[in-house]
Amino acid sequence: MKKVMLLAAGLFLAMTTWAQQTDNKPPVKKIEVNGSAEIEITPDEIFLNISLREYNKNKSTKVDISTLEKQLQKAVADAGLPKESLTIENVYGSNYDWFWRKKKNDQDFIARKQYRLKLSKLDKVNSILFAVDAEGIENVNIASFNHTKMDQFRKEAKIKALQAAKEKAGYMLDGIGEKINGVLEVQEIPTDNYSDARPMANVMTGKMTGSVSRDYVAESIPDIDFKTIKVRAEVRAVFAIK
Repeated sequence: MKKVMLLAAGLFLAMTTWAQQTDNKPPVKKIEVNGSAEIEITPDEIFLNISLREYNKNKSTKVDISTLEKQLQKAVADAGLPKESLTIENVYGSNYDWFWRKKKNDQDFIARKQYRLKLSKLDKVNSILFAVDAEGIENVNIASFNHTKMDQFRKEAKIKALQAAKEKAGYMLDGIGEKINGVLEVQEIPTDNYSDARPMANVMTGKMTGSVSRDYVAESIPDIDFKTIKVRAEVRAVFAIK
């Protein structure tokens, strides 16, 4: 029994001594900084919305939606784009006038279709739109754009942000004659992954008529080569000091 008590006392003394040594250990000197990075890239995926609308040339002649659709499909093919780059987004129509009175015959029914056109850049947009009956183009706008390697650019931005944090800690410590002794902690700060990703460019919001509208379309499409996506990352890092 005495041996057990002596052993317990010895263990207690050893633990107490270790705790005192731990408590007496000087705290780790450290520096905490934030680092950020931003990468500008040119998008290689642009999605364009094109809305076509039937119209009546006169009381007896209507340009139907199938005619306008064929013109658009041919224009896309002539531009060298694959068939699957053009898809239908929506189909709708109206058989009522603006007073909500029902129209009398089929010619008064106006059908509309909205298409989504996928492009790598906007250099072929004007030739496509000019090949479609201007009266039948109701609306054109850039829906969105992106880059196919966006995940890779996000990783690159995060790495650069951490490198920026280390560089900042380094020159701050150099100012007081200290040096970095490894990293203790890294935390990613949530930010918008990228900005300026949806610069909605509304080209027309109504029935287009005549050559002036065609010129308006040509001038209103932005040069996408000058619209960059800014991928941003920010981190908080804690570094030990020698």
